[in-house]
Amino acid sequence: MKINSVELIISAVRKSQYPTDNKPEFLLVGRSNVGKSSFINTILNRKNIARTSATPGKTQTINFYLVNDAFYLVDAPGYGYAKIGKQKQMKFGRMMEDYLKERPNLKQVFMLVDFRHKPTSDDIMMYNFLKYYKLPVTIIATKSDKLGITNHQKQRNLIFKELDLVVGDDFIVFSNVTKNGKAEIHDKIARTM
Repeated sequence: MKINSVELIISAVRKSQYPTDNKPEFLLVGRSNVGKSSFINTILNRKNIARTSATPGKTQTINFYLVNDAFYLVDAPGYGYAKIGKQKQMKFGRMMEDYLKERPNLKQVFMLVDFRHKPTSDDIMMYNFLKYYKLPVTIIATKSDKLGITNHQKQRNLIFKELDLVVGDDFIVFSNVTKNGKAEIHDKIARTM
């Protein structure tokens, strides 16, 4: 897939702000600090379309990136960051629930997990939340370049087991450094649109 144009259309905090043109949407979810901004920049062939931050939990809105005037890559706030207060966590939960229940044009969820670590309880809760809504999920294992190749199969098995991955959900090993997995993700988007 060739990326010709990318534009941040809206950073939404409520349903009334979501785009209404019914273009296909691909949602990104993941823990704060899992590398979502780097993932977006790599997938979209842009250096700084999504700002990376040294402070986890910076994204507090649902960001809609219009790609090739054909589909949206939708970036949700990171979850599981301890310094975010209970009230903000509840607000995030409501915002996500509204989005997941009300978006018939949501085609796929890309759930990012850190390939180097066992999925957290927040990762497991998010995956179960997505399965509750019967959404197709692709697990993206980020930061794979930081893990020796000999440990890849062991980590893959661990993630499958911890998340109790549903048959039909995909698993892609990804690195924004080596670009491993990028072509697979582009293919997945192209096939799903």
